[in-house]
Amino acid sequence: MSLPAPAEPAGALELSERLSHNFGDPELLRLALTHRSWVAEVTDDEPNERLEFLGDAVLGLAVTDQLYRLFPDHSEGELAKVRAAVVSAPSLAHVARRIQVGPHLRLGRGEDASGGRTKSSILADAVEALIGAVYLDGGWEPAKALVIRLLGEQIEDVTAAGPGAGDYKTRLQELVAHLGHAPPGYTVEESGPDHNKRFLATVVIDQIARGSGTGTSKKQAEQHAAEEAWAALSPPSDNTTNETMTERPESRPTLDERAQADV
Repeated sequence: MSLPAPAEPAGALELSERLSHNFGDPELLRLALTHRSWVAEVTDDEPNERLEFLGDAVLGLAVTDQLYRLFPDHSEGELAKVRAAVVSAPSLAHVARRIQVGPHLRLGRGEDASGGRTKSSILADAVEALIGAVYLDGGWEPAKALVIRLLGEQIEDVTAAGPGAGDYKTRLQELVAHLGHAPPGYTVEESGPDHNKRFLATVVIDQIARGSGTGTSKKQAEQHAAEEAWAALSPPSDNTTNETMTERPESRPTLDERAQADV
């Protein structure tokens, strides 16, 4: 006896309003929210992976276009670093949580039970699929406007601290090289069942542990560890000659809330 289909999430219209896009074809919104685990249980549907593929390309072009216009003095390499940080999976997952994508995802029962609605990878993929859906539904201008609305804050956050600011492994490597220390090394421990792995990373510099961080992937844990070490080792802004490696607390810069929706 076959199992009944998983329950259809409600409230997609609310998500459409948060996207500030009225879909002419609501099926595109439904498709963008359909994870492959749902398709495994509801065989007449298709997953959002093709929309995700399209949305990834639209996202990259929209962010590239915006950065090119905003920062005429940045080099190609600097722009590439900013773009990589802005369109990264953690950045997109942050957006998804902010606009509450998780409750609207169409997930299979197993994925839903294992916490799929909060998994960063699933959330990031869904944001790309939503961008692809808006592009198909309304064209380039609505899609670009959506990208800037969703990621304007991330663009400001990354550029406020300079190109590459979102990549703390790179920032830490540059800092320790400036201070004359050995390159950082990372050790990673994992725990938990296969469907809910957690990773603990420790960054070691000159045989001393300088920071630790956790995450749902090795890369995420290493970035968090690098961020902690970078904050601890960075010289105070009012004393640039201080190159000691003593730990100190440091607050991240406050985000400017200005809108970035101008095209």
